[in-house]
Amino acid sequence: MDKPVLFAPWRMDYIRSLEKPEDGKCFLCLAAQAAAAEQEQRLVLWTTAHSVVLMNRYPYTNGHLLVAPLAHKAELADLTHDEICDLQHQTVRAVELLKRAISPQGFNIGINIGRCAGAGVPGHLHQHIVPRWAGDGNFMTVVGDIRIVPQATEELYRELRRLVPTI
Repeated sequence: MDKPVLFAPWRMDYIRSLEKPEDGKCFLCLAAQAAAAEQEQRLVLWTTAHSVVLMNRYPYTNGHLLVAPLAHKAELADLTHDEICDLQHQTVRAVELLKRAISPQGFNIGINIGRCAGAGVPGHLHQHIVPRWAGDGNFMTVVGDIRIVPQATEELYRELRRLVPTI
């Protein structure tokens, strides 16, 4: 019996971005360096002296955020004390933002270190914040290895940016 096919043409942009980083830089470095006028294009929610917080362009679920040090560093041991503390502090802020905006019932938070561990950008450490809801592992994910994201990225970006000053 043939399996059904669901097309996801947006994935090709992601696949190509792994092979040819823009201007020879990773997307996290470009987000960290984004001028105010290009932050929306790069999905940057905010930056601090040590970190950048942005939406994942290829999310596992609605509201999937990334927190990364501004510096292009691959290992936890490469981070300074201040970078480590800020990475965690911004993760707490991001969780609070998502709670206010989309009311998740839980979160998966983690770092993939090295390509074999799932790191799509092994040279620039970053933490994933993935909001979760009861039953979000529906039949599409289980049977078809397909994720359903119920909200447009641009719409959620505007909502999150509106709420950033409240956290």
